[in-house]
Amino acid sequence: MKKTEKKSKVAIIGLGIMGRRMLKHMRLHPDFEPDFLWDLNKNACQLALKDDPNSTIMESATDAIQAADLVYLACPPLVRKPYAIEAARLGKALFLEKPLGVSIEASEDLVFELNKHKIPLAVNFTQAAGIPLTNLLKEKKNGLLGNILGVDIVVTYPFWPREWQKEADWLRYKEEGGMTREVISHFLFFSERVLGPLKLIWAKTIYPENSSLCETDVLARLESDNGCHVNILASVGGVQPDRQELTVKGSKRSRRISEFYKDSESLGTEFLPLREEPIDPRAESLKGQLDDLSLNIRGLPNRLATIEEAFRVQVLVENILSKS
Repeated sequence: MKKTEKKSKVAIIGLGIMGRRMLKHMRLHPDFEPDFLWDLNKNACQLALKDDPNSTIMESATDAIQAADLVYLACPPLVRKPYAIEAARLGKALFLEKPLGVSIEASEDLVFELNKHKIPLAVNFTQAAGIPLTNLLKEKKNGLLGNILGVDIVVTYPFWPREWQKEADWLRYKEEGGMTREVISHFLFFSERVLGPLKLIWAKTIYPENSSLCETDVLARLESDNGCHVNILASVGGVQPDRQELTVKGSKRSRRISEFYKDSESLGTEFLPLREEPIDPRAESLKGQLDDLSLNIRGLPNRLATIEEAFRVQVLVENILSKS
């Protein structure tokens, strides 16, 4: 990929797990300088500075946004909208985490507002620029899968949030968190890239007795315009390893992506790996996303999720969560 003539100065708003992870990998990338940071949580700020002493904690989110060319929003969805609109009004490029907000109405308004400003804009669905999705779409185009018959999504965890997520306490609450918004949304995005727009046929979502907490079980069935089905089975509980698995079923061969990066194929027998597993899967994934983010902010074709795709996924997710 041709390098940019000038590195993009980046503001990162929200220095939890995702914000600090992106800070690390942006610093390694030749096209970005993530120099301007802000978070309301002072401990998160100190952790970020420990990870990257070259960055600066700004006095406010506004100061960080004003200093940057590109704003990455890794803050919780409840507070994401005002920062996104502020950045757009200042003409800054935007890279957002999903979901766009905590209600369909608020997110629809955000999409409308951001599109008025004609800024470079993308949403961080981490498989968008990944090797599995890119290669699968090529196989589909070349007819190697045969007829696509549907997608199965299986997600199971011993507990939620997972151990590495516990710092982000909001993930365990119904208002903003849960595995459907955080994980299943990625697989719905993947499914729509393969099958086209989906509609929810039916769903059953189970919540714990404490009504403030997020879902523990999800069963759902969705359908594409040409009648392909997407089946979802997700649950939390029991002594088991994490399982995050998407299977695209074809009439000639099927593809399975496990844990977001393990890419395998079946011709009717067991699924066999298509490539060696990367030494650092997360680094490979983020490098791909950032390569395409660099294209995006220069107005060039790229594979990142559009805000319209992110909104469609959010509508599906919120509808699933409402079926309790």
